[in-house]
Amino acid sequence: MSCKIKSIHYFPVKSVSFQNIETSNIKKNLGMANDRIFAFSRGIDVKKSKLLESDPNQRKLNNFLTLKNSPALNKYNFSYKDKKLTLIHKGKELVTISPNNEEERLSLTNKLVDLESSLIQPIYLLKNKDFPFYDTSHSNKIFNSMSLINLKSIKDFESKINQTVEFERFRANFYVDGIDAWQEREWINKIIKINNVSFKVEKNIPRCVAINLKPTTDEKTNLLNSLKDQYDHFELGLYLTALNDGEINVGDAVNLS
Repeated sequence: MSCKIKSIHYFPVKSVSFQNIETSNIKKNLGMANDRIFAFSRGIDVKKSKLLESDPNQRKLNNFLTLKNSPALNKYNFSYKDKKLTLIHKGKELVTISPNNEEERLSLTNKLVDLESSLIQPIYLLKNKDFPFYDTSHSNKIFNSMSLINLKSIKDFESKINQTVEFERFRANFYVDGIDAWQEREWINKIIKINNVSFKVEKNIPRCVAINLKPTTDEKTNLLNSLKDQYDHFELGLYLTALNDGEINVGDAVNLS
């Protein structure tokens, strides 16, 4: 197998940001450093929001702003550098805050509401570095996860529907190349190793209507239905759990243990 890491991404804010990096620091049972350590609560009071912030067992997907319930967010991005969180729109930095400052958190949420009045309020910016806001942190089986996608599987999908399918729609941490389309589905419940970091391959990733959104816009297509029509399932990509600490770089080989 000649599978390699083609690109690496992390997402400071759940369901919004998409940051390309060359090297990632991995922590056992936690995931990628700074990945989804922020989230915006949605339609719940501050007391309930703080509970969700601290206790993953209390989290439900509908309690958070996501592309599924708030597609307008797809027009925005966030960067997190030097402990500063910046809201970005069309390459322009709109607001930069220190997330540990409650007043600055409020200024950021107010700016977001001013920009997108359709968002269900109240909204609060949450932060948890010890148990980030992964999709799997509010699932039936709670665990910190990373995601991996085979670029050839996306290409196969493209060829079948004769339509461009941007890889950003699937919001993975690791994109890999060098194996056949859909071969990664054979890795479920196995261990893969990337640069001496071992991962348990937990399960396939079930997709939602968020993949219908064209990157950086709120334009919609019918990709989710197309995925079901072509493959008789809604899945693309794998959930991973890190089994040890380490570092992963673009170009590293991916091997079955």
